[in-house]
Amino acid sequence: MKVSELGEFGLIARLAEAFARGGQPSGLVIGIGDDAAAWRASGVQLVTTDTLIEGTHFCLPHVPWRDLGWNALAVNVSDIAAMGGIPEQALLTLALPPQTEVADVDELLAGMLAAGSEYGTAIVGGDIVGCDTTMVTVTLIGRALVDDRGEPLLMTRSGAQAGDAIAVTGYLGDSAGGLRILLGESAGSAEAADYLKRNHLHHRPPLGAGQMAAREGARAAIDVSDGLLQDLGHVCQASGLGAIVHAQRIPISPALRQAFPQDALALACGGGEDYQLLLAAPPEVIERVQAKADVPIAVIGEMVADRQRLVRLLDEDGHELAPPRAGWDHLRGTAWRR
Repeated sequence: MKVSELGEFGLIARLAEAFARGGQPSGLVIGIGDDAAAWRASGVQLVTTDTLIEGTHFCLPHVPWRDLGWNALAVNVSDIAAMGGIPEQALLTLALPPQTEVADVDELLAGMLAAGSEYGTAIVGGDIVGCDTTMVTVTLIGRALVDDRGEPLLMTRSGAQAGDAIAVTGYLGDSAGGLRILLGESAGSAEAADYLKRNHLHHRPPLGAGQMAAREGARAAIDVSDGLLQDLGHVCQASGLGAIVHAQRIPISPALRQAFPQDALALACGGGEDYQLLLAAPPEVIERVQAKADVPIAVIGEMVADRQRLVRLLDEDGHELAPPRAGWDHLRGTAWRR
């Protein structure tokens, strides 16, 4: 069955039924079905939104609908994680070609429900429109953690200070490596290829690590979505500082090194779509987070005073390296085959 046969209101009813099965957040007062959703809110609210567009962010022959649904919610969770917050309610806008199969939309919803269950959030409203291209927009509302006095614990791009250690969660570059394999490159073992493809198709932002960092006193963070060096550059600009990154400390997975030995560093520095966290905090704060977090955290450099606000990449002998790859810019390159 095509969505054109089901119709807008039939599809809305189908979405409402599916999301109701996934459970509703405790603060929800009115969910899907009215002109607006309503819920009880408290504290400092966090709001973020992201749009995934066919041909720009994904290509359906390569990306299963279930993974598309998971990622549409997960990339927004990543933003909340970078603020150290708690994700709660989400709004979904679907733009679908009329020939879209209802079964594919069901798979999309299944992916969203799985991500919602994983990260403790639920879809409570949104919109559906017809379009020539598939687009999935999620707006996620969360709230900030608070300290013992009730003050919000927020990590921001502008919160770094000179002397802060720079740390990242997980491995970097795996998603970009997986994309290359999905586009037809043959590299490494089948096991390494499967690992890399999965990291591109199914993002898992470290929400708990972000919350732990905020509780332990970190005040600067960003999610690594457009490439390590570019995203760190945003922290430098906002904080009025420079950064030193030691290339040999950047965490690169064995699978990426095996599959792309010549390009692993470039992919880790600028590949994008890793949805890991970059933290800038005093070394003792990073040490506490490393000891308590449920994901590996590697210290890769330090924030420094620099009026030019530059990110410098150094080799093991302290010599400066040219940035091996630029990060992603939506207005300078919009093809999915990036």
